[in-house]
Amino acid sequence: MSVEQLEGPGTAERPLLDLPLSRRGDVLPQECARLREKAPVARGRTLTGDPAWLVSSYALAKQVLEDERFSLKDTANAGVPRQYALTIPPEVVNNMGNINSAGLRNAVMKALNPRQKGLRDLLRARAGELVDALVAEGGPADLRAGFADPFSAALHCQVLGVPFEDRRRLMSGLDVAFMTAREPFADSALNWYKDVGYFADRLTDQLALAPEERTGLLGRFAGLKEADPESAHLTDDMFATVAVSLFGAGAVSTSAFLTLAVLALLQRPELIGYLRRHPERMAGAVEELLRWNLSVGDGLPRIALADIRVGEVLVKEGELVLVLLEGANFDPEAFERPEELDLERESAHPHLAFGAGRHFCPASALGRAHAEIALEVLVDRLPGLRLAVPSENLVWRTGFIKRLPERLPVAW
Repeated sequence: MSVEQLEGPGTAERPLLDLPLSRRGDVLPQECARLREKAPVARGRTLTGDPAWLVSSYALAKQVLEDERFSLKDTANAGVPRQYALTIPPEVVNNMGNINSAGLRNAVMKALNPRQKGLRDLLRARAGELVDALVAEGGPADLRAGFADPFSAALHCQVLGVPFEDRRRLMSGLDVAFMTAREPFADSALNWYKDVGYFADRLTDQLALAPEERTGLLGRFAGLKEADPESAHLTDDMFATVAVSLFGAGAVSTSAFLTLAVLALLQRPELIGYLRRHPERMAGAVEELLRWNLSVGDGLPRIALADIRVGEVLVKEGELVLVLLEGANFDPEAFERPEELDLERESAHPHLAFGAGRHFCPASALGRAHAEIALEVLVDRLPGLRLAVPSENLVWRTGFIKRLPERLPVAW
């Protein structure tokens, strides 16, 4: 369905635009600019066949994300329109749902603090080890499998307090947990609860240690079980559910972002040279790469809890709204020359890669630190890094919550 068919008055009666707009994460979907200009709140149809409102301008996207009448938690309710079938049990879609005591909330926020002692040094060392392994094996090598995935797993294993050696079995579960399917399938719950069981066992391991020997979020959870009356009602499975949610959402997001950030730089080799000459610009470069990033495949979902006007459209209670970051973060009303990847960009408007409002990503600072360290090590250690295949030959994953190449072959 073309964008032209969605323009103008009477949009609600016009045919629906099918999602996803694109599976590729290195090319801006061609519909975005026309949607933003002609129909910034347009009718779409999700993978499940349900109708949704597609919001593509920066101002309206920010409105939706900041208005608590647009709910993330309620996207898991029975009978509501969906982006795709649930592959995570409904009770855990809101991954902070069990953080209902001050002690538990505080433990999570401390675990997500990138300034915790020794974390940056550990991550830098781990990144160096992964590059050493790539160099020893020789190019071409798959940078996603050999660096982005294990480096993201390393961060989250450390934050949670589980062995890095278990990263492969944990990362493999994400391929199912974050699948986008048209219909529910029974073993999605089996996949989820397998990892809940794993984290419950690791919590037991932490409880068996002396308090000074405990590590990560699970170590903090062990202390709460022993000493925090507000958390006394929480079972091991509930603690484990929070851990699974944080590992899954964190590892899949950081790995996908890092993979696409590296790809964006490989397609513009002069920018790798720029970062080598100006390492002090890395933090600003990561912000621009976050704005540029196209990893979110189908928009940020919200369910309207009331009738709410968004632009010229009245969104009705119970309707699904999808915020298209590929529209909002490339809106010329918010970003000058948005189609240019400018590592020196300064903008009065923050990008929306981490969301906004109540559901602004609590791990945003940790995600930034992860990307900065990874890119610093890659740029320093592999100055000749280049894409080893034509970019048009990359194979993009289908049926997944992220736009992601199956492999990222590189040489140096």
